[in-house]
Order: sequence, then structure tokens, then C-alpha cells
Amino acid sequence: MFHDRARIHAEAGRGGDGGLSFRREKFVPKGGPDGGDGGRGGDVVVVADGALRDLSAFQRVKVLRAGRAGNGRGSKKHGADGETVEIRVPVGTQVLDGDGGLMADLTAADTRLVVARGGQGGRGNARFATPTRQTPRFAETGMPGDEIDLVLRLKLVVDAALAGFPNAGKSSLLRRISNATPKVAEYPFTTIEPVLGVVDGPDARQLTVADVPGLIEGAADGAGLGHQFLAHLERARLLLHVLDASEPELETRFRAIDQELSAYGAGLDERPQVVVLNKVDLLPEPPVFGVHDRRVVRVISTSCVTGHGIDELKRELFDRCPVESPQAEGEGLVPEFLEYRPRARRGPRFRIYRTDRGYRVVGTPPPPEELEEALRRIGVKRGAEVEVGEETLEWQ
Repeated sequence: MFHDRARIHAEAGRGGDGGLSFRREKFVPKGGPDGGDGGRGGDVVVVADGALRDLSAFQRVKVLRAGRAGNGRGSKKHGADGETVEIRVPVGTQVLDGDGGLMADLTAADTRLVVARGGQGGRGNARFATPTRQTPRFAETGMPGDEIDLVLRLKLVVDAALAGFPNAGKSSLLRRISNATPKVAEYPFTTIEPVLGVVDGPDARQLTVADVPGLIEGAADGAGLGHQFLAHLERARLLLHVLDASEPELETRFRAIDQELSAYGAGLDERPQVVVLNKVDLLPEPPVFGVHDRRVVRVISTSCVTGHGIDELKRELFDRCPVESPQAEGEGLVPEFLEYRPRARRGPRFRIYRTDRGYRVVGTPPPPEELEEALRRIGVKRGAEVEVGEETLEWQ
């Protein structure tokens, strides 16, 4: 089944704790502090992968966690950084935060978006040595990484897309012009999910064409899952408006679909169209299409049974979809690496330090519930001493 939407929870890795260590060598019985810094937590990165076609992999995976960093060790050894986790999605995927705000639109292959930053590592006790404090018996704990709810929404990036009423013969047409094998039957709504096909042309060129499930009146308002289906037409460079030539009132049915495209917006009402009058083998005479519209660049009669007009349609596709679509200089360019920067947050009102007996809370103490959660996240153990101001508590 084709999936074009997914929701996942991303958690970046926590930074490693700073090392709490002193030199203890044979001829240095009372050496100074030598605890190294903790490593940095792993990031969560979304990557656009040109080999993927939908978001079905995320129907089973709902939570992704990056690696936690290693702790600092003696001899001033730095902890290892946490492993970065990549979320690989198809080209054309929009990444939204949990509130529905657009973070990035990944329209180019290999585009990378950092959605959650790993936590900073804590400083080891060697960093806190001063002439007046030569044996610091504390070190910083690592900071937690970012957490974020993500909504992934795929909008297909194709050269051309088939649009029209159900049972107009779009699936049969895609079979004739491409390598796709969509289901074909004599009843409406045979196609219930988008299907991609590759059309081979001259000079080893290829085009991608999408067969979108049939539209009905009211699709722009969401009728018949219209919003989801129309979204896949947004990125098509050319629309193939397929009409069943064996049915009466071609112009009326053309206007009905065209009205839905216009009501939906997103530039669909300005997209060039090739009108395909399909199933002409069922007519004794060639059909007449009387609509004059500047967006209609060509009218082609076809038959998937006899093959009439199929080669002509394929030539038109390659003529209308050049290798590189023309665009103004600098327009539509997507940087190869994007970094999502959430709204500025105030720094922590407190920091937690490791001591040789447990932990010390420095700064403005938070409410008890917040402090308990912070201590749990850094892995406090039962029986550890927690110093909060002038008070020393034992963790239960």
C-alpha cells in the first residue's frame, strides 16, 4: 500500500558526563584532576533519498532515537560522540513539526535536515581546576538532546500526472506508455493510491508519470480524499487531463475537473495541460473537443486497446518536459544541508554536577517534579546523595 503521510517522534542523544578522576600513579600518589569531557549526543537528521517512493517504512517505526555519547574518562580522555540517526524519506517530502509548522521541503535528492540536536557533553573535573581549587571533586553531567514530534507529508515529484474522473482509463493509459502495472478494471475507483511509472524515450531519456486516483466533484473540499490526491499534482510539470471520449458532454466534464483544480489552488489552475481523449476505439467518428483554453497545449486522441495515439502522446510528453525545467536564476534552488532551528529557549536555570558522593544542583532549584525528571534522565541511582542548596537528599 502507498503511504504518503507519517508521524514519528525523534529523540537526539544525550551528551556524555564529564569524567570525575584524579591521577593515581606509582610516583604521583596525589596527582591532580584528570577527568575528560563527555562526548556530544548524536543528532537526528532527515535525508531525501531518490531511491524511495513512499513513507511505508514509518508505519511500523514510530520512535527514532540517536545514540547517547560516551562519558569522559581519566587521563583527560574525551568521551565518544553519540551515533547520528538518519531518517531517509522520498524526494518531495515535507517535514512539519508537531504543531503543523513547515520546517523544510525536501525537493532535491541528498538534501539533509537536522531536526534534533544532540546534547552537549559535560565538562570533566580537570576543567574546574584553578590555583585556589586544585582538587575539584565534581564534574558536569551531559545535557539531554532535543525531542520533537515530526509529521512527514509526501508530495510526489514527477514530470507529468494523470488527472480526470474515475474510470476514464488513466490506469490503462499509464500501462501503455510506461513500465507501470496498475490494476485495471471496468469499475470506478479501481486505483485507490498513486502509481508511478517510468516512460522510456529517445536518447535513453526517461520521464516519471503518476496515475492519481480519480477525482470527483468537491475534491478540492476534501470529498473522496481529494486533498490527499490533489497534493500529488502540485509538483507535476505537466498535467495529462484524461477524458473518456465515449461519454457525452466532454466540455462539461473537462470544466468540472478544471474547477476542482482551480479551487484547490497551489498553481494547478495555471499548469499546462495535454487533454487526452481516451477510448476512441468505442466511437465511430473521431471526437470533437470544443474547449479553447490557453493552458491546453495539445489535444490527443488515444486508444489503449488499439494503440492509436500512444506514440504521439509519448512524443508530446518528451517535448513538453525538457531535461531541465526552465527557471529564473537562483529560483527554486534548495541548499544541500538544512538545519532546523527551533524557537529560542531560555537556557537552563540550573545545572547538575556529578560529585564523588552523588550529584549537586547548581543555580535556581526547579520544582520537585522537574528536578526528579532531570535526575532520572541522567541516570541517578538509588542511594545517591543529591545536594540542593544547603540541603542534602538521598535518592529513593
